[in-house]
Amino acid sequence: MKFFISLLSIAILSFIVGLYTSWWSVAVVAFVVSLCVVQSPGSSFWSGFMGVFLLWLIIALLINAANGGILANRIGGMLGVGQSPVLLAFITALAGGLVAGFAALTASYIRKKV
Repeated sequence: MKFFISLLSIAILSFIVGLYTSWWSVAVVAFVVSLCVVQSPGSSFWSGFMGVFLLWLIIALLINAANGGILANRIGGMLGVGQSPVLLAFITALAGGLVAGFAALTASYIRKKV
């Protein structure tokens, strides 16, 4: 149950904070939520990872659908991943998920030390 509370908290707060701040604010949100919700380091990592991964995947796919895939095709061409908007959205979500997952893992280890 703590896993889903942490996952939902990270996803919702990351979305709200991300509207007003920079992309790396997801790391701060995952860190703070993992400090507040006591979990094992593995659960903390996966809740942070999945919260931001799913959030960024949905946002990337919605943005792609809104502009007809034009932006994803051009960026995919520049990055050399071809014209696959789904692959580009997956790579974007993976980057965000790793940042949030490691921030949550760090918070969990700090909580164990203190």
